[in-house]
Amino acid sequence: MTDQREVAIVRRPGQAPSVQRGLADLLTGYHLQTQAEKGAAVAGVEGLPDRYRVEIADPQAVFVDDVVLLAVSGDTAVGCLVVTASGDGRSEVKRLWTDPAFRGRGVASSLVSAALVHAAESGVSAVRLSVWKWRAGAIALYERLGFTVTESWDERDQLVCMERAV
Repeated sequence: MTDQREVAIVRRPGQAPSVQRGLADLLTGYHLQTQAEKGAAVAGVEGLPDRYRVEIADPQAVFVDDVVLLAVSGDTAVGCLVVTASGDGRSEVKRLWTDPAFRGRGVASSLVSAALVHAAESGVSAVRLSVWKWRAGAIALYERLGFTVTESWDERDQLVCMERAV
């Protein structure tokens, strides 16, 4: 039996159906929670906007040019993060999510740290991200990891944009 405290970070997870299903499940949790926090809760995946349903249905295709980092405990996906392909010398972190049963164990920190290592290896100068202002815990995590608030590149209200040099 796998020690549930041991979590490994996997870069570009393979095609294994259980891992892909785990990634889809994590993206589902992320999008459903985000919709609820925006005050637009939906009952299930079918109620999500098309762009999010596509991510859940076929993350391999949607993120083909990006690096997907997956935190796994045994053969169970417990966290995810997407690092976009480098553009203008910067990468972007998106879709950070940890299964609620695994929160408080450093999964999110490990995923962000792995994203920063990947960015450094890719030769980018900075990593940026956006986070909803009501996600105070996530903002605090990003600040602990060296991100600072920067001028917004996104028009959406209540979105905090952050960046960190690599």
